Amino acid sequence: MGRTVLQLTILGLLLASAPTLTKKEDWDIYSFHINSTVTSRYATTVITSRVVNRMDESKEIEFHVQIPKNAFISKFRMFMDDQVYDGVVKTKEQAQQQYTEAVSSGQSAGIVSSVGRTLEEFKTSVTVAAHKKVTFELTYEELLKRTHGKYELQIHARPMQPVKDFKIDVYIHENSGISFIDVKGGLSTKDLANAITKTVLDKQAWVYFYPTADQQKTCDSCGEHGMNGDLIIAYEVKRDSGIGDLKKSDGYFVHHFAPTDLQRIPKNVVFVIDQSGSMRGIKIEQTKTALGHILNDLEEDDFFGLITFDHDIFHWKQELVQATSDNLQGAKNFAENIQSRGSTNINAAVLEGARILNANPREGSASILILLTDGDPTSGVTNQKQIQSNIRKAIAGKFPLYCLGFGFDVNFEFLEKMSLQNSGVARRIYQDSDADLQLKGFYEEVAIPLLTEVTMIYIGGTNLTQTNFSQYYNGSEIVVAGEITDNNIETFTPQVVAISKDRKVVFSQTNTSMVTSTETVSVDLIQRVWAYLTVKQLLEKELLLSGSEQEKVKKEALDLSLKYNFVTPHTSMVVTKPQGESTDVLNKPKEGEVPQLKHTGRRIAGASGTHLQTSGQRMGPLGFPGFRYFSSGHPQGDPVHHGLQVHHSFSAGNPQRDRVHHGFRGKKLKLLEPSSNILLTAQAPMLMDFLMTDYSAPEFLPTVRPTMTMGSTFGSISHRFLLKTESQSPSLCFDVSGAVILKLLHHPSRDLFVNGELDSITNGGFQKIVIHLKTDQHIEIDSQGIKVKDGQMVINYTAPDPLSDGSMTIIKRNNEIDIEAEDIRIVILIHIKDGMEFYWPVLRRRPSAGDTEGLLALKPAMYNEVQENPITKVKMGDEEIEAINSTAVDYSVGSPVSVPCWLISADDALQKSLNDFFVTKL
Repeated sequence: MGRTVLQLTILGLLLASAPTLTKKEDWDIYSFHINSTVTSRYATTVITSRVVNRMDESKEIEFHVQIPKNAFISKFRMFMDDQVYDGVVKTKEQAQQQYTEAVSSGQSAGIVSSVGRTLEEFKTSVTVAAHKKVTFELTYEELLKRTHGKYELQIHARPMQPVKDFKIDVYIHENSGISFIDVKGGLSTKDLANAITKTVLDKQAWVYFYPTADQQKTCDSCGEHGMNGDLIIAYEVKRDSGIGDLKKSDGYFVHHFAPTDLQRIPKNVVFVIDQSGSMRGIKIEQTKTALGHILNDLEEDDFFGLITFDHDIFHWKQELVQATSDNLQGAKNFAENIQSRGSTNINAAVLEGARILNANPREGSASILILLTDGDPTSGVTNQKQIQSNIRKAIAGKFPLYCLGFGFDVNFEFLEKMSLQNSGVARRIYQDSDADLQLKGFYEEVAIPLLTEVTMIYIGGTNLTQTNFSQYYNGSEIVVAGEITDNNIETFTPQVVAISKDRKVVFSQTNTSMVTSTETVSVDLIQRVWAYLTVKQLLEKELLLSGSEQEKVKKEALDLSLKYNFVTPHTSMVVTKPQGESTDVLNKPKEGEVPQLKHTGRRIAGASGTHLQTSGQRMGPLGFPGFRYFSSGHPQGDPVHHGLQVHHSFSAGNPQRDRVHHGFRGKKLKLLEPSSNILLTAQAPMLMDFLMTDYSAPEFLPTVRPTMTMGSTFGSISHRFLLKTESQSPSLCFDVSGAVILKLLHHPSRDLFVNGELDSITNGGFQKIVIHLKTDQHIEIDSQGIKVKDGQMVINYTAPDPLSDGSMTIIKRNNEIDIEAEDIRIVILIHIKDGMEFYWPVLRRRPSAGDTEGLLALKPAMYNEVQENPITKVKMGDEEIEAINSTAVDYSVGSPVSVPCWLISADDALQKSLNDFFVTKL
């Protein structure tokens, strides 16, 4: 049977099809989830993609993922035909050996490494039999870096087709508190902006992005083929002027240091600009533009110098000059007349820049040397090691050197090593239309020095990451991690010593917190942050060394990479796959190289067994896709046993049989027992949903407080609800007592109702939730399971596979029930307390119409605190309301947490009578 190659790329999912594949219906990405948890600036992201091959022949599906450049892949899994295939991180040598052995024994293996430019890539492929499914699950980790006063979590999505079940969930927990959160990027434009919801509760924040298939076609870079762009979550934490945020757990610590309220230090900065022939055209024009902006940002107490070079050196001035308006204008005039020509004498140019800084020392200032070049040294001293040695001696540790490499012709490793030898960093400037903004953005990172000669001291600490830093800049952050000697917290003492504008400063007061297993993060989080930082810095250190010292550092980095399952330049991930696969080897190239795919063999898996299908097909009221009616059983391990179960009783030869067929006209049903009392089972579209934790943030967050309120009209059980606020912290909360039935959502234009019955036995939330889709169609969720009623027909939905009739889709997962109906999406989280199951409704996507009502449709509240000792009041509108400082357990997230809140009456919180939200029946 002929084959068509299907390449599926997720998070940059690039789809390329052979000419014979012309119908989109031949394949389907029917579920694509990204779940990212950020705790103490450390992000763990899980990508889960589920794909079905709808063809009558086997297809090769390639999973191609782009992830942030600073991230380490730490886990990869594939699920096929009830089998789990795990990726294993090994040394590159071991990976190659396992690959060779697998091929020789008739198996196939893929070696996966990270590659790429601004993003890194992960690739593997697998052959999927006809009408079969595969689930890919990838995990990667990264420490978010603070720049320009904020952290940014970047998620890139390019599925190249609208995906029915598409969701991005981001949960952020910062013990020091969150000061702001913003969502930007191409995926936040046009109609996609309406699919984003965010909630901030002091130390926690939730962002979720649930676009409809139609919305996925409308953004700045979207189209008929779906989304193509970034979703960027930017946030900042609350800070003080002390030693910063220190977390300790299980013998490890991580310290985030970014003090506030410091005076800026005047700077001495020299710009060394390449004007050689290779800079001709757009490069030199963008450099001129960037220089104009940068010079405008200099303060009058700054001093600066400007040098251009090719095979010669050209000075604007021979010495540093003050950044007065006249001098700045003169420098701009000089920059405007830069002409590209000649060869590249990097050695002489950088040495001249260092000479100017050394010849003009100023007490109480910070010096910076910035080099911009697009090529290798081609004149003067051209031996790269000699150049690095000359510059290191000239700078002598007195100031940092920052090297900006323009484009991909430059030898970036040479620049990177030269920067690291002189306490700086190297940055590639990409040849895009915004190169001038990239240059300006980098300068802004180092524009405002606040401290110099920063020394981080940890008495009782060992195995520390970098502790000495030449400068600390406004908007940045210093992060140090290490082990606590003998896990003795009592003797562990941190201290920071640095030079401020005109004096020595010592930071010794600390805001320390312990991470325990009861928090929303695992206790090994701090240890993984330490491992991540240590590996990153060992890789940099390895670049600076040679011989036995280099080998020793390389081994340390390799051992840690293997221990913590990180895919790094020294490791590869091996995924052993089923027999009959094409084989490929993917290795991480150097910066800027194009990854090479090496095909070494190919075997084609056969198609699955033949289905015996009746010719008559009829349509019924629910219209569930993927059903097959068989006159005999499936020959081998039919996946229908994972599927939807539909109970109906009739006898063979009875006219009622035809009525059953009429009720499912067009459905493909399997007849397991063609006699009396048969069971009809829908074919499962996939092997679905291994454990996924979803952190959500509804418009309204219902929670239950673990206390009783006696004397209530409805009984002694009291339920506590959290009400979302605009930006104030803490939130508002109110109590509802008894086993009442609440109106959660009414969507009149869609004739949709959602009602919930509170638990009458414990304070465990809702014991039953009913969704009315139309007059004769209902979904009931309780401890007995999920029932879908359509007229007289009742379906007990128990399978993990999606159930859909076009206007409604239900997906049952381990800890949630995901329901999409028309233009809304509701997730019902499942929790267990004291052995009993209860439910929490979460509105993930609001209706587009403005006529909805109910608790889930409440608009965010606004209030101001009014202190009247000893009574605290909150002011809502013109009304002052007495409030009690209390807490509530938030069950609207996968891992419930206790949050502070102002407890007020239900009528005051709702700004109307609570009775308006009661209904008499579900």
